[in-house]
Amino acid sequence: MADFTMDKGADGVAVITWDVQGKSMNVMSMEAWPELDGLIDDALADDAVKGIVITSGKADSFAGGMDLNVIAQMKDSAGDDPARGLFEGVMGAHGILRKLERAGMDPKTNKGGKPVAAALPGTALGIGLEIPLACHRIFCADNPKAKIGLPEIMVGIFPGMGGTTRLVRKLGAMGASPYLLEGKMMAPAKAKSAGIIDEVVEDPLAAAKEWVLSAKDADILKPWDAKGYKMPGGAPYHPAGFMTFVGASAMVHGKTKGVYPAAKALLSAVYEGALVPFDTALKIEARWFTNVLMNPSSGAMIRSLFINKEALEKGAVRPAQVPDQTVRRVGVLGAGMMGAGIALVSAQAGIEVVLIDQKQEAADRGKSYSADYMDKGIARKKATPEKKDQILSRITATTDYAALADADLIIEAVFEDPKIKAEVTKAVDAVTNADCIFATNTSTLPISELAKASKNPEQFIGIHFFSPVEKMMLVEIIKGKKTGDRAVAKALDFVRQIRKTPIVVNDARFFYANRCIIPYINEGIRMVKEGVSPALIENAAKMIGMPLGPLQLVDETSIDLGAKIARATKAGMGDAYPDGEVDEVIFWMEEQGRLGRKTKAGFYDYDEKGKRQGLSETVKAQYPQSGDQPSVIEVQHRLLFVQCLEAVRALEEGVLMDIREGDVGAILGWGFAPWSGGPLSWLDMIGTPYAAERCDQLEETYGTRFHCPDLLREMANKNQTFYRRFAVKADAA
Repeated sequence: MADFTMDKGADGVAVITWDVQGKSMNVMSMEAWPELDGLIDDALADDAVKGIVITSGKADSFAGGMDLNVIAQMKDSAGDDPARGLFEGVMGAHGILRKLERAGMDPKTNKGGKPVAAALPGTALGIGLEIPLACHRIFCADNPKAKIGLPEIMVGIFPGMGGTTRLVRKLGAMGASPYLLEGKMMAPAKAKSAGIIDEVVEDPLAAAKEWVLSAKDADILKPWDAKGYKMPGGAPYHPAGFMTFVGASAMVHGKTKGVYPAAKALLSAVYEGALVPFDTALKIEARWFTNVLMNPSSGAMIRSLFINKEALEKGAVRPAQVPDQTVRRVGVLGAGMMGAGIALVSAQAGIEVVLIDQKQEAADRGKSYSADYMDKGIARKKATPEKKDQILSRITATTDYAALADADLIIEAVFEDPKIKAEVTKAVDAVTNADCIFATNTSTLPISELAKASKNPEQFIGIHFFSPVEKMMLVEIIKGKKTGDRAVAKALDFVRQIRKTPIVVNDARFFYANRCIIPYINEGIRMVKEGVSPALIENAAKMIGMPLGPLQLVDETSIDLGAKIARATKAGMGDAYPDGEVDEVIFWMEEQGRLGRKTKAGFYDYDEKGKRQGLSETVKAQYPQSGDQPSVIEVQHRLLFVQCLEAVRALEEGVLMDIREGDVGAILGWGFAPWSGGPLSWLDMIGTPYAAERCDQLEETYGTRFHCPDLLREMANKNQTFYRRFAVKADAA
């Protein structure tokens, strides 16, 4: 069945309806473009048609954008000359929308065209907004839940179907920047205030029809097609416009550090497009869009941040044979910051929560965390007092374990001490029913060992939240040696309920996320001891897309925690322990009381309010900088490879069971260079032969931590990529 259909009314209005069957929201496919093109031709050629309205068959939305699965495959399906094929395909879409925009006008007089309006029932994103921007007037339903915007930059591309060029000419470069460079989305009323849409009405279809039948020639001529058009805010050759573009360039580079190709390409398309007539600007936009699609970064970002992330959230790795395990009532043990955060997100998801601590005062304080969070939301008009009351009513703060009797999931978030965790586990077992699943929230302790305290080890599992719980999207689910499928399904269904992204890994030291991020931190500290400039370390990290340099990261997580982990790891590994040089620095910092932000002294200095003031001269004096500093690339490779090699080892050892989880988990869990698509995607990007060769060089210079894993060596010898070798698993969803 066609995605687009047309009904020519007796009133002379041709209504083109977009309704993709089997989808809750419309998405554009390659096959749908010719359908839309044919209907536009039909309506424009029919003398009985006075005007056109484009709307949606979905009750609450117009469209969610281009099908990103299609975008991800566009390069591979573009023929032997993919750049040319992509460019011609994009220009074909531009031609269709330009035809809609000109609507049969005489090219000399700009008269005689047919009015075209867009009637949006609700959400219009990506191509779902680019099509309306090519119409002459946009009407949207007064639907506060609807989102209007161009979020393409968030997945590594930019609006390439005319949205960039039209929005800049409509709002000016400065006015359009939050929506193009940040992917900002807004409710219809705010979109109207911003000048993106024209009307917010109760019945957009009726209003659009009425406008079409009364529109004059002047109403349908776009400003950029009119003689004497001047860009709002000034073009680049105008003094005001010049300053705008100078500032925009600095801002974009400052935020992206040059590693996100879509942002740079977008800015280039805007700048160059502003210097030329509209149709030439569309061609420039298409060239830069093709440039982005040809860059491996865009494909990797789309794959990890959309396709794979969505698959994991929909249960791609869930045991299929286990029935629904929706959580009704969850018990949270420990009302500290972690437990309080878990209680908050659970209550937000509509789950009844029992929040337990040793003292009633502590339990109440944990519940007040949710109250404070909701108060902040109310102050920002993101929540209401009624919503706050609903959430607090779902949380019971108590010291009484008997309140857990009918809980179907327990999440223990007490101190990282095996003895305390064992005591809590036994206390819970004494009061819960036989079907209750017990989850421990731990970042380092082995799940299989902790499960020995449980009378039902097959119902014991690890659920590792990242702090702060309400902000961090990743949840790491850890299977112990005896963990059963129902426990895994329960954990996954719970994570889906609280709208987080899960990965499932097998039990091993530090699981997955921490085994990769700890070497990153350690490599930064190791370089400090070697005499590498701390500023070089931190900036090199940010220039490869890491959100925090390793020294700032250890300050944020606290140096005494690092020291505690180091001692526990050394005790567990004995002579095999590899990080003695790192410990020297960490233990010295600990002795000096430089524990990070919380003590207002760490690798950085802080003011009385805890604001970072700069890298510490005290640390620099203890570990003087060498006169011969390494290159930025050398530092970056050390920081990237120590993470990526641990991801490969995790896959090799069976800790990671799916490469999608390795990449998605890395980006969401600790912010691994999102532009790369994740550590395994990055190795694919640079090529396994080069990766293995670089490992050998790094190992020879810096030690065995850079030893090339057997899996990577084998793949290098066969010139394989991770996403081809493991394609069957990766495409299973």
